[in-house]
Amino acid sequence: MSTATSKTAKSATGLRSERGPILVSLMLATSLVALDSTIIATAVLTITKSLGGFAQFPWLFSIYLLAQAVTVPVYGKLADTFGRKPVMLFGIAVFALGSLLCGLATSMVTLIIFRAVQGVGAGAVQPMSMTIAGDIYTLEERAKTQGYLASVWALSSVLGPVLGGIFSEYLTWRWIFFVNLPLAALAAWMLWRSFSETAPRQRQRIDYPGATLLTLGVGTIILALLEGGQAWGWSAPISLALFAGGVLALVLFVLVERRAENPILPLWTFSRRVIVASSVISVLVGAIMLGLTSYVPTYAQGALGADALIAGLTVGALTLGWPLAASQSGRVYLRLGFRASALIGGALATLGGASLLLLTAHSSLFEVAGSCFAIGIGMGLTASPTLIAAQTSVDWSERGVVTSNNMFARSIGSAVGVAVFGALVNSRVGHAAHPAPAALSSAVHWVFVGVAAMALIMAVAATGMPKGRVSTAITPEPAPIMD
Repeated sequence: MSTATSKTAKSATGLRSERGPILVSLMLATSLVALDSTIIATAVLTITKSLGGFAQFPWLFSIYLLAQAVTVPVYGKLADTFGRKPVMLFGIAVFALGSLLCGLATSMVTLIIFRAVQGVGAGAVQPMSMTIAGDIYTLEERAKTQGYLASVWALSSVLGPVLGGIFSEYLTWRWIFFVNLPLAALAAWMLWRSFSETAPRQRQRIDYPGATLLTLGVGTIILALLEGGQAWGWSAPISLALFAGGVLALVLFVLVERRAENPILPLWTFSRRVIVASSVISVLVGAIMLGLTSYVPTYAQGALGADALIAGLTVGALTLGWPLAASQSGRVYLRLGFRASALIGGALATLGGASLLLLTAHSSLFEVAGSCFAIGIGMGLTASPTLIAAQTSVDWSERGVVTSNNMFARSIGSAVGVAVFGALVNSRVGHAAHPAPAALSSAVHWVFVGVAAMALIMAVAATGMPKGRVSTAITPEPAPIMD
């Protein structure tokens, strides 16, 4: 499709439009990550009973998110060099391989390793879906089409916990990974068949030294957080050495990035207010999301006595509220502006986080779900508009990097956030394979404190978004280029 042709198709943004098959393929690809984010949370206690290692279960999330985070910027560079389609197809294939291996895992250690493989694939799938949507739809069109993409998360928020609970209770937890295989095959086939692209590409060297240092730095710090107070004391020499080594690796990473010809995290992105504010919000969104999806089901089961299915539906309120709000956020930011949308969302998330602090051992699951739903609504009004604001502030040749950086920030926030929350919980429940309800409730309360604080900081960061209506706040972007 040429630039001129794209204008005639501007009004057609539905599933039956000329670009409809591409949108369907993006929805299918997104479903892989969306379903994985909700289906595993309900099976944590079942998995740890089967393979052992309750104290290790945060690694199931952290290693996945770390692998996703450090590969996202690499994929962004590759996408701006070779195009979005080959990167997306590679990511789907790796994600499917990781899912197969996870389903066959025989120990917690092997499951954690195979989750890393899944994360490497997810590092391409989610940002490429957002980048392709940014390429083929204009700003106004994205306000409509994001409703379709958000519907995937809405469906997954209901279907994921249900499937996770059914598999855990009546079949085997291994099916929470095997179910990804047919979805991955269908998503890859649809994308291969429907999407082709021709766009200006620049061959660039990939910053592998930067990626390596980033992985070592963040990975070492996460290791220190998750094992501190468990495998060794917080003040033990190995703990201090890990923290110091992680910080040193990150310092070296910054020095390498300053001299790299094509840095994995371009320093110019930290000089643009919209991109910085969007990234900060993305870090906090990631931490809040994983903190709740990791510990609300565990809290509902271990402290309130719910079964796996009901516990999954409880946290499903969070992942249902998000896409419902995201599907309508386009109308909000087109009418009121990016800043207003983000501020409203931040305020709602803060209120939801504060309500979590009122939960007690006698609270009902409806109260837990209500708090999660409010937080989800708030993040839906914040995450999508701030990402779109960052995308729209750059042209095609930079959009892959900007989108990937935003997804990288969310993944880093998720990985470090769940590690911090894991350290808080483990420090209070110790090495108990099955913590007592009172101890677990007290430990998870500190997760809720962290979530409430992060939601408040997110609301403050929203002030960095462009002020005023979208038409005057952002420089018009180039028309999408396709064939």
